[in-house]
Amino acid sequence: MAAPAALADGDPASDVLVDSTFFNPIDSGIPADSPAMVQLDATLAAASKAGFPIRVALIATPTDLGTASALWQQPRSYAYFLWYELSNLYDGQVLIVMPNNKYFGLWGPATGPHEVTAAERAVEAPTPRPGLGLAESALAAVPLLAKADGHPIATADLHLQTAAAGKTATAMPLSAWLALLIGALLIVLAWRASIRARPLGLSRKAHP
Repeated sequence: MAAPAALADGDPASDVLVDSTFFNPIDSGIPADSPAMVQLDATLAAASKAGFPIRVALIATPTDLGTASALWQQPRSYAYFLWYELSNLYDGQVLIVMPNNKYFGLWGPATGPHEVTAAERAVEAPTPRPGLGLAESALAAVPLLAKADGHPIATADLHLQTAAAGKTATAMPLSAWLALLIGALLIVLAWRASIRARPLGLSRKAHP
């Protein structure tokens, strides 16, 4: 695995992955609330619960790499680059998924409980494809990596996490509910006022 010649903080994924478990760029074409992204979020949460913390960066185009665009189509080198930037705040592994590659980019600590093992390096998952294929490949790879690392994701935990993530993704914010309620109330009041006004108008016409 070749390391990049220089390291500098300028790639969007390094900013997002400080607080999030995955990076899904705007140009990936994958909606944030799509079933695949909801499931990926749930899978990463379940992996962390199983003792296998891993963060995923979906890289759709060279633009998604920011100042590290020279590492396009070099997922292994970019995995090291990104992990190095996150290493002061995060001690797990990093998985890079780029389209049209026969392999992923995977990096972790050189020592300790979260280092990348030989068993992980031997894992085979579907080749990443553009668009939705990026998320699908990540979804296939993460459980396999967790199992190879000796921390299989419990099926029950995955189902619970997916259900919870789905409710979060589809839940309407409280502010939206309030706006909807106020709008409905205003419509009802206007309708009642209109009903009351019409008989008065007819009465005046009937008795000029």
